[in-house]
Formats: sequence, C-alpha cells, structure tokens
Amino acid sequence: MANSQEMFDRENGRQIADRYPPRKNPNSEEEKQVIEFEEVLPVLASQLPDPLEIEQLQAWKQDLGWLSTLRHASRVLLAAIAPGSFRITYANDYFCRLFGIPSTNSGFLNQEITLFDLLENLDEVKLHEWYRRHVLYQLLRQRYGLDAQKADYVEESIAISVNSPLYSEPRTLEFWLSSQGLKVSLADSIADTLMDVIEPFGKQDDCLENRVRDSRQLETIAQRFSPDNYSVEGLLLFEGLDVTTAQQIQQITKMLIGRESILRPEGFCQLDRALRSLFGADKSFILSAEKDPARLFSETESQKLSVTTYSLEFLRGSHFQQTSQTNQICYVPDLKSNAPTECDRQLLESGVSSLLLIPLTIGCAHNGENGQPQTVGLVGLTSSNSDRFDRRHLRHARELIEPFTVALRQALQQRMTRFSNIHPSVEARFVQEAERRSWGLPPEPIVFRNVYPLYGISDIRGSSKERNHAIQEDLLNQFQLGVAIIEAVCEYQATPLVEQLRLDLIEQIEHLQTGVTVDSEVTVIEYLQNNLEIYFDYFAQCGPNANQAVLAYRQACSNEHECVYTARARYDETVNQINHRLRETWSRWQVSMQKIIPHYCDIECTDGIDHMIYVGKSIDADFCLFHLRSLRYEQLKAVCDCARTALKIQQEYHTQMELTHLVLVQEISLDIFHDEKTERLFDVGGTRDTRYEIVKKRIDKGVDERSHERITQPGMLTLVYSTNKEWEEYQKYLCYLAREGWVEPKIQYGNVEPLQGVTGLKFARVRVLL
Repeated sequence: MANSQEMFDRENGRQIADRYPPRKNPNSEEEKQVIEFEEVLPVLASQLPDPLEIEQLQAWKQDLGWLSTLRHASRVLLAAIAPGSFRITYANDYFCRLFGIPSTNSGFLNQEITLFDLLENLDEVKLHEWYRRHVLYQLLRQRYGLDAQKADYVEESIAISVNSPLYSEPRTLEFWLSSQGLKVSLADSIADTLMDVIEPFGKQDDCLENRVRDSRQLETIAQRFSPDNYSVEGLLLFEGLDVTTAQQIQQITKMLIGRESILRPEGFCQLDRALRSLFGADKSFILSAEKDPARLFSETESQKLSVTTYSLEFLRGSHFQQTSQTNQICYVPDLKSNAPTECDRQLLESGVSSLLLIPLTIGCAHNGENGQPQTVGLVGLTSSNSDRFDRRHLRHARELIEPFTVALRQALQQRMTRFSNIHPSVEARFVQEAERRSWGLPPEPIVFRNVYPLYGISDIRGSSKERNHAIQEDLLNQFQLGVAIIEAVCEYQATPLVEQLRLDLIEQIEHLQTGVTVDSEVTVIEYLQNNLEIYFDYFAQCGPNANQAVLAYRQACSNEHECVYTARARYDETVNQINHRLRETWSRWQVSMQKIIPHYCDIECTDGIDHMIYVGKSIDADFCLFHLRSLRYEQLKAVCDCARTALKIQQEYHTQMELTHLVLVQEISLDIFHDEKTERLFDVGGTRDTRYEIVKKRIDKGVDERSHERITQPGMLTLVYSTNKEWEEYQKYLCYLAREGWVEPKIQYGNVEPLQGVTGLKFARVRVLL
C-alpha cells in the first residue's frame, strides 16, 4: 500500500502511525477496515477546525459503522485531492456515484483520476491560480501566524456544469477547496523570497493582516510568491453541493420577473422547458382566467405556443376551479380515481395521470369585494405517471408563486394597453404604468418631455389618379361583358325590355369613358347587380351564345370582390410592392439608427410610407446632442435609399407611378403623451407642439411660392425648414450626402406658399443619385 505509506510519513500522521501501526496481513474484513480507517485519520484530523486528541480519534476508530454510514449517506460531495496534480485520492460514496467512479470499501481510489478528468468545463488556469493563492495564504498563516479565515478568497466557490450518469440533464455543482490540511514550508537551501516584503511589518503585526485582506496589497505579495521554492504536503479537501435545483429556480424566477412576457411564444417556450426540467413533468401550461372565456397557453409538439379557450362554466367544479377558490396548491396524484367533471375527464383522456396546479392571485383595491385577492390564473404541470410529484415539488411550487404572479400580472397588463406592438424604446414606461394600475393605484399620464421630432415621408405621386384609371378600366370591361350578354339574348329573342337594357348599358359606358367619381366604384357595381345580374338565370336559357356570355361574365367576377378586378389588382400589387420594399429599406436603416441611441420610431404605410421619430433624454438617459445630429444625418441617408428603391421599382414594374420624398426639419423639442381615448400611441401637447402636427399633415401638398409647383418632385429629396439655424445644420448634411454620392451637389431653394394656419416655411431640394 504505497499510497498509505506516503500518508503515514507526513507529520500529521506520524503519532497515529506510531501508536496504531498497520497490519501487514489482515485476517478479516474488520481488520482491513481498521487499517484503512487509520490511514484516513490524518486527513480527517487535518480538516477539523479544532485539533482532536488522539483519544478522540481512537474513539472514532472503535465505531467503524459510524464512519461507513457517514461516507455512504452524506449528500455532500467530499474528496481528498493531491496538491499540484489535483489527483483524487479519496472520495465519499456520493461523489463516486455522481461521477460514475467505481467506489471502494475504504473510499481510497485505485485509479489515476484528476479533477480535470471529471470537470470538463473547469478552467485549468483559474483553478491553478486559486490553488496557488491557497498555498500562499497557508504559508503566511503557518510561517507568519496569520488567520486563514480572514482571506476572502479562501471562502470562494466555483459553480460548474457537469454530466452525471445519475441524471439525464447536466447538473450544476458549487464546490470549495479547503487548504487547511496542507503544510507549506520553505524548501531546503532556498531563500525566502517573501522575507523582504513581510519583514517590515513584523510577524504578528495587524498591519500585515490588513495588507493580506486588501486584494491590491495581496496581489503585490502574490507576485513575489513562487510555489516552486516551497514544499507542500498534505491534501486539499474538495467539498461540493449539487445546486442544480436552486439554479433552476433562480433561472425560472429571472425569466418571470424579466420584461419578456410569458404569454408570448418565445418567453413561454423557454419557461416551459425550464419548468419541465425542474418538476420532471411531461407538460406545463398557464391558464389565464381573469375574464370569460379563460385562455390556456401550452406548447405544441412543434414547439409553438398554442392558445385554447374554455368557458368558465366548463371549468365549474373542476380541479381548476377548486384551486382558484381555495387559493391553495392542488395536487392530484391519480386523476383516474378523481375526475369529477367533463373538464377533468378530458385531461385524463389526453394522457394526464397526475396533476399539480399552482394558483396565481392579485390583491388590489379594485379587484374583488373589499379588496380581497382575485385569482387571475393557474400554472399547471402534468405527468403521464401517477404519483409523479412529491413534497419536494410542492416546495418548489410555493417558491415560484410570487414570481409567477408578477409575471402573469405583467403579461395581462401589457394586453390592457390595446396596443399589440409597443415600441421597445418606450415599452418599459407602459409596463410600469400597467403595473401601477394592477395594484389599484390611480392612473398617471404617460408623458415623454423635451423630445426631438424627426419626420419624413415617401409618397406615391398621383396614386389616386392611377387607381381611378384602374377602376375605370375594370368597370368598362365589366359593362362590355354585360353588353355581350344582352346582344346574345337579343339574337335569341328580341324584346323591348332587353333592348332598353342594352341602351342603358351603352349609356353607362359612355358616362364611364368620361371618367369616374369617388363613388363610382360602389354605385356602378350596384347598378349592374340590380339591373343586369338578377336576370342571369333566365338569360342563360336564351340559347348557347347567351349561356356562354353569362359564364364569361361570372368567371370574370369570380373573386373576393365579386366584380372585374384585373386592373385594380395590378395597381394594388404595385402599391403593395412599393410599400413593402420601402418599409424593408427603412427597417434596415432602423437597425443602425437604433444603435446610435434607442429612440421611438413609428411607420405608417398607405400610398407610400411615412416615419415619425422621437428621441430625447426622457426616452434614453444617455441622449446628447451628438446622438441627435447623428440620427438626423442617418435619417436623410435612409430617405435617399428609399428614393433609390423607388426608382428601381419603377423600372421593374414599368409603372407610371412616381415617388416624392420629404423631410420636415424642426430644431426645438416638444412633449408627447399617450391619450387612451385615441387610436394613436402618442399625441403632442401645447400650441407650439400642435403647430408641428399641422405642418406634418399639410406639408406634402405644399407649393412653391414662385413657380406654384409642388415642392416635392419625383426622384428628389425635399427639406422643409423654418429658421436659418435649421438650414445651416442641414446644409452641412446635404454637403456630406453629395460627398458620399447620395445626391447631386446642386441645391434648389424656395419659399412655401402659406398653408392654412402656417406661414414662413422654406424648402431646399436636391436630386437623388442612383
């Protein structure tokens, strides 16, 4: 037993070795255990906080059953580690089982295994440095009389993920190294390199202890420390705990109290995986029951969020309702013997055998009578096995009630805003207000003060005229099909009424050829329905030509609009493509613009797109003038890119529709607020701010005061401003754009004819280059 002999040679074991020498040839298993126990005594003795008398250890030796029980029953991971090599020489039973190491009767390992073999994710450099500082401190403690407990890093721990044959998923371990069992001494014929650092303080001086506690001072000492100059004997003690469950609960809590709604697909699917792992469940779900019908959120086999609705009447008497009424965690170990309602039986038929339900309640002044808590939902966990959940799982459920309640309240209140997609830059303020109201507090206005507006528009010039042409073409085609029916009927059987119908249709065609009005699209179709189409069943019987003509009319109108919609479909497709490509272009620029500083941006698509940006300290506290000017320049580049996109679309679709591009400049800030009575997310406040809104609505129709032409022209970028200060800033931007090849250097200037309620506007215009 070479390893044992080495251990006996160490100073801590010599007295025990002298008094209780090992038996070379044990005659029984008991004698063998005695020898093995005597071998491990020095290790145990060195790790205990207070030195034990040999008599105490002798008493322990007499109770080998107690030691065996301790080694086999402990839930603490315990191992003795050789210094420097980190070879594991001894390990308790739980350590061996967790890592799949064959255990021995004594706990001493017969194979060469190191910590690095077992902990694949262990940072070797970090561990060696950690060990080096342990050795340093033990040297300072033993040679200079310092208290090892005063060094913070002695109490440090490392958390690491490990794979274990006992579990299907990785486990998280937290472990400590204890170096009190090490003896560190100066090697023979080697000078103490630390002496010149230590000596000025004196061996027992508190100044030295303070210096060691100071991380910066300790680093100075550590830089002078060379482990090769010292002899290290004894063993390190590895102490570890499986903290997987605590980590899982912490991870789930973090998910729940974060800003990501648990009722959104990404948030729910991530949470579902964590819950199933913690509880060992097959499935999890969330039942939102704040109103009728209740909604059940669960994950599908394709890892997507499924939402199913149930009436509160259907849930009556079920385990769901019982949990809500009692406000207590409900555990159904065997649903087969306890399924009183149709709701419960449906669960049973879906393969659920055991069920764990966690109630989520909110207590606030406006919920329930006298402010009593109101149940807003449930968290459910299911298993196909009976008796799947135990006391441990019930304890986990109680720990998660509060964070789950916060998460569900937040998710429900986000839906209360009526806005399905609040911009991330301002979402936190809306969530904060929703949270306040969920606690019964009075509403507070959502206001963002002193924000700078950046508005721009890319508008399809003459889109209304183009659509009217498309309407006219479709209506004329439909009337021609109608005339063809009447003429075929006349050939079969001419009657005065049919002749009058033909004259009416021709008259309508002549009227349409002169142009269409706003109501033509509706009124003309209604005319055909009431004066022609009502006779189709009869006309179809008036010979094969009439029947064929009726079929041709019906086929041309067999679409969702129930009329000829060919030219308008082409128009719609072109406009949709323009809007899509413009929005796609703008969205690409938004990615880089948001990186400059987070800001609010709203996009609207009609005949073209317009964007509204608000930026300021009330939206992001880091905002400064550089961010504002950077955004203004990026906005101009983005609009120029939209202009290039529009020119490409015009070439691809061979359309006559042209786009104009305008940016409205305003130097001064304004205040925006959320008005719950309007459909818009933000309105502006005050007369000064209202003027900006008026200009926004009317400026795209602005006219040059001198030429009386529109200030916006196809393929050009138009800037509208009010003051010389605004122009001086944007004139530089136009120079930068020309330098980068976005626009022509030549700038056109002019004054805008007074708009209703607004005067004094000026404009500058440049051509965008391909």
